[in-house]
Amino acid sequence: MSGSGGKGGGRGGLHVRVKTAKRRSVSSTRWLQRQLNDPYVRRAQAEGYRSRAAYKLIELDEKFGFLKKARAVVDLGITPGGWSQVVRKANPRARVAGIDLLHCEPIEGVEILEMDFMDDAAPDALIEALGSAPDLVISDMAANTVGHQQTDHLRTIGLAETAADFAVQNLVPGGAFVAKVFAGGADRELLTVLKQNFTTVKHAKPPASRKGSPELYVIAQGFKGRGDRQGDQSIE
Repeated sequence: MSGSGGKGGGRGGLHVRVKTAKRRSVSSTRWLQRQLNDPYVRRAQAEGYRSRAAYKLIELDEKFGFLKKARAVVDLGITPGGWSQVVRKANPRARVAGIDLLHCEPIEGVEILEMDFMDDAAPDALIEALGSAPDLVISDMAANTVGHQQTDHLRTIGLAETAADFAVQNLVPGGAFVAKVFAGGADRELLTVLKQNFTTVKHAKPPASRKGSPELYVIAQGFKGRGDRQGDQSIE
């Protein structure tokens, strides 16, 4: 895939300083300054991706290689659409269905549902929009943070568990699941489910993930299907 690698982007060029405006808080000024000086933000703008998060998926795929064979992909928490853009660029023939509570601008080749993934009707709606069972489920969902690390972790793990349940119920044999978790990784219950249902389960923090961020990703590959769940498992 072109535009890959977390080492790119560089940190050359002038450092941009942002003055605090009357109507802008100090925290907002710091966020804006960080954005303006973030090489991944500049690279995303140059390469047409909607967010720097696109490079997290690119880097995870470079390490684990789950996009090349994907033909039917579900993108959970699709907005603003960077991950689906990566999928379509890596595999233009892949069908993609995404879902998010927030509005997402259209993406060519992607069916977008503006609804809550936690809605009981969401799983069936996603499969209907995709037109088949998926061979890859990706999730960059994270709960709105409240500033308490343990609470934020548990809420995001809850979303990851729901995403994993969707994957286990719908993936075709051999499929893969990629989801955001927080520092500490997937909890024991989620890991147990993943190890029972996938050949390999690993954690990774892509270079594009900011150093100060507690986010981590779990990558589960080789979905066993319902008739083959007793084989060897590995976890890192």
